[in-house]
Amino acid sequence: MNKGLEKVIYREIKKYQNIVIARHISPDPDAIASQIALRDSIKKTFPQKKVFAVGMGVSKFKEYGLLDKSDFAGMEKVLLIITDVPNLDRVDGIENLKYDKIIKIDHHPAEKQEADISYVNETASSTCEIVANLIMNTKLELDSNIAGNLFLGIASDSDRFRIRGTTTETFKTIIKLIEKTNLDFVSLYDILYERPMNEIRFHAYLSENLNISENGFGYVKISSEVIKEFKVDTATASNMVNDFNYIKDLYVWTFITYDDKNEIYKVNIRSRGPVINEIASKYHGGGHKFASGVRTKSEEDIDNLLKDLDLECQKYKEGLSLKD
Repeated sequence: MNKGLEKVIYREIKKYQNIVIARHISPDPDAIASQIALRDSIKKTFPQKKVFAVGMGVSKFKEYGLLDKSDFAGMEKVLLIITDVPNLDRVDGIENLKYDKIIKIDHHPAEKQEADISYVNETASSTCEIVANLIMNTKLELDSNIAGNLFLGIASDSDRFRIRGTTTETFKTIIKLIEKTNLDFVSLYDILYERPMNEIRFHAYLSENLNISENGFGYVKISSEVIKEFKVDTATASNMVNDFNYIKDLYVWTFITYDDKNEIYKVNIRSRGPVINEIASKYHGGGHKFASGVRTKSEEDIDNLLKDLDLECQKYKEGLSLKD
């Protein structure tokens, strides 16, 4: 928590009439929730300002709130705020935007110093946790809808507070959100976890086709034909990857989905011990020590990535044996 930096960000928000809030491509709940919650808080505090949350919409996240059309014609003196994304290369919806200043709010390890003001807290459970404290430690306004989105982002990115790295500060933030807005947080879990039957069947497909090596590395390659067969989209697998967190003797697992439209492989990687973000960075990806991702057009990259992750699991497994 950095109350001094939060005050600086609040002053910048107060200064600008035009504000655009963006997040990473192929968003997860934390990305969507953080940008919409921040937009709604700024609009509630400063009704006269023009505030836009931009990027490609995702139908399954429509209950978080609607995004704005990214038509920036004639907009001048714009403050750009990017949430839940380590660098500008992965920001969605800001093509043709001319901005004066950029603020980054994120919990991923910093990759590039591209922002004028950078509020990065790698110990936070989620970007929503950081945004929640920004709102509650400044004069930005909060209501139950805003608090609900923030709770959803925190609960999702921490996998209901089960992922390593969840701290007492996370729970303090949650308690404040509940106390300040009388938040009915239990009912919010339906938004996170209700799924149509086709997604349940797709989950079963992932379980049945998870290849696990003797080193404790698992992977599934998901073709575009499988995506069409189960009537899901390329983001569905990424939203299920945390469900495989408790398989005995599985240390690292990854889902590889091929996106026909963009001709790119989307890779989600999770770990229960081995550090994976350094390996992901070799293939133009990144993320946290235990939760990372890669995007590549190269099938050779995918093959080499799988070999590197399996080798890392082997080293990790050998290290565990030495401790016994």
